[in-house]
Amino acid sequence: MSSQKNYLQELNEVQRQAVTVTDGPVLVVAGPGSGKTRVLTYRIAHLIETKAQPWEILTLTFTNKAAKEMKNRIEKVVGGSAKKVWAGTFHSIFAKILRVEAEKIGYPSNFTIYDTEDSKSVISAIIKEMNLDKQLYNPGAMLSRISSAKSKLITPKLYAQNEELIQQDRAGKRPYVYEIYERYTARCKRSGAMDFDDLLYRMFELLQSNPDNVTQKYQERFKYVLVDEFQDTNFLQYRIVKKLVDYPNSPRNICVVGDDAQSIYSFRGATIQNILDFENDYKAHGIKIFKLEQNYRSTEHIVQAANELIQYNKNQIQKTIRSEKGAGNRIKLFKALTDTEEGKRVVDMITEQKNREHLSNKDIAILYRTNAQSRVFEEYLRRYNILYRIVGGLSFYQRKEVKDLLAYMRLAVNPNDDEALKRVINYPKRGIGDSTVDKISELASQSKQSMWKVLPLISPTLGAKANKSLAGFVHLMESFQEKVKAVDAYEAANFITQQSGVLEAVKNDAPQESKDRTENIIQLLDGIKEFVETDLEEDADVADKSLASYLQNIALVTDQDQDKDDNDRVTLMSVHAAKGLEFSSVFVVGLEENLFPSFMSSDTMEGIDEERRLFYVAITRAEAYLTLTYAASRYSYGKMRYNEPSRFIEEIDWQHLDADVPLHQRKTDTTSAPSEASNRATVRGNFTQIRKNDLPIVDPATFRPSPSEQIAVGQRILHLKFGEGNVKNIDGTNEKRVATIVFPHLDEPEKRIMLKFAKLQILEG
Repeated sequence: MSSQKNYLQELNEVQRQAVTVTDGPVLVVAGPGSGKTRVLTYRIAHLIETKAQPWEILTLTFTNKAAKEMKNRIEKVVGGSAKKVWAGTFHSIFAKILRVEAEKIGYPSNFTIYDTEDSKSVISAIIKEMNLDKQLYNPGAMLSRISSAKSKLITPKLYAQNEELIQQDRAGKRPYVYEIYERYTARCKRSGAMDFDDLLYRMFELLQSNPDNVTQKYQERFKYVLVDEFQDTNFLQYRIVKKLVDYPNSPRNICVVGDDAQSIYSFRGATIQNILDFENDYKAHGIKIFKLEQNYRSTEHIVQAANELIQYNKNQIQKTIRSEKGAGNRIKLFKALTDTEEGKRVVDMITEQKNREHLSNKDIAILYRTNAQSRVFEEYLRRYNILYRIVGGLSFYQRKEVKDLLAYMRLAVNPNDDEALKRVINYPKRGIGDSTVDKISELASQSKQSMWKVLPLISPTLGAKANKSLAGFVHLMESFQEKVKAVDAYEAANFITQQSGVLEAVKNDAPQESKDRTENIIQLLDGIKEFVETDLEEDADVADKSLASYLQNIALVTDQDQDKDDNDRVTLMSVHAAKGLEFSSVFVVGLEENLFPSFMSSDTMEGIDEERRLFYVAITRAEAYLTLTYAASRYSYGKMRYNEPSRFIEEIDWQHLDADVPLHQRKTDTTSAPSEASNRATVRGNFTQIRKNDLPIVDPATFRPSPSEQIAVGQRILHLKFGEGNVKNIDGTNEKRVATIVFPHLDEPEKRIMLKFAKLQILEG
């Protein structure tokens, strides 16, 4: 077949094996930029060309976009029959099956799929029926709790019997979560509705309760099962897949593709153990493992830095990614004194790259650990008239919680701002309903006055409860107006934040949403603090430190007149949102302890390992230019915090870095803040030190690396980081030689190291 011959010729040797070895269990470990999608696509095409009908192939992905792109690529090889492949997201494929089989688990075939708002509405009604405090039993948080239980196959009955879960709920003063879960499940079933989690949860129930007529039917239909981004699967998703492929006399034709080093979604329930355990799960069935280690995206300095970094993770599938794109530029590392300076220097460097390297805006990305960090970069990009876009989130000043607080501030400065008043008069809810707001608006229009001015006139038309709520709002706003006249912008903003109830309302959201939104509020306040403390010599435009002046300043910064159709924009996004993307130039910013790695993850080795994988994802997005930045100080909760650089910077070998400070001076000068320094030492923990102290101490002064071409199998060698080891195997030729070395004293003794960069000293052999 000519098409078969053509597509196989496009692959390197390992890729070709991963495509053509079709039977039995297969694990494809795909490093960054290694052609993962091409391998998966051509494997499906090869199955169709050689041994399977399209409808006998099930391919599960995590995005509809990935499934669509895959089908389009397959069609170019095998033609229109590609459309008959079962390819889609876990949720879309299982919804399709459930439409046919739902009646077997007590659902109608035309069941409704509830979105998040629908689910929250049902839970709100249940909370109201049970006369529970909505602040404690926040619908978003309850939905998150229920979702977590479903992903672990914990039914309402099992939840009520799980002492650990019940104790957690009691500690949070929410002992009735299990009953809300029970009622919610019953309500959904009664309504013939499934939520997003149910599409997995009920699919497992269907297969579990109907082994002979349903499960066997789909086992026989799907002769080949493929799973993309396997490292992102959760416990329930893998259990369903195993139901489809693990049965008596099954050929176990399952192929999973993924990269354990890019497992970064544990907060969504994903578990790295699925990919780490896959080999053991199918060892008895002759599993074949292919490692895609050729990176086609990035230059050598970037690839080797990534290799060195990820070696610090204990639980991983050993691999050594390599590049043939040449050494390229060293990774730039710079330390800024403040986060404001960091923002300015990053945008200065973007301007320089555009001019010197002729990069377009769309070739450049700024990646950060939390969305709240975007503010300072947005401000400088606007000042420099550089177009940008926010991915995976709104522009900082367009985020709901930010707009809510700014509306309170606007109304405190200008009570006649009708739009601000309408936004906050009943947020957080205080019993002023839409009909009351409509009456106020109508009276304001008739009398040609602002809504604020007619509030005293509306009282006679309202009931006692509404009048009381309205009087409370007026009193609150008057206190804000008095405060604004008496203090500077930060003090006023902080007072409004604490008294308005917005912060409290945000804290009651679902855990991850609450964390992100709280960080945005803190970032807003930190920006106002910075505005107040900016010296006149630095910026003559901020002589007036009032809240009115701040709001005017922000309005000028945020009121852009941009061509919305212009796609040539610098990309700003969190690292989580960047997975799967690539850019010529990447800036990874905010590389400080307790920010990246996050303080939320710094109390366990597992948490630090995932943060390290997140950093690995960040740096491997870069093709040619990579810049790492950190600030010695930044505002946090209104106070100047002094920061240590991220431990991850220390884990990259100096030879790959172009640093603006000598490496021994990377740590922050703490002489000006001794108490902060001691606090940092406590909070930081000893993760890097533990890892380094576990290894033999090699004195760099006496270390003498041998020429890499002299390294041979059987030799005893010395490595600067890992100490003494034995060369077990060498594969590849010339500059592509990769050594497998056993370091007996390490928990994970076997390491694969590219000899070109290895720096090994021959001891014996």
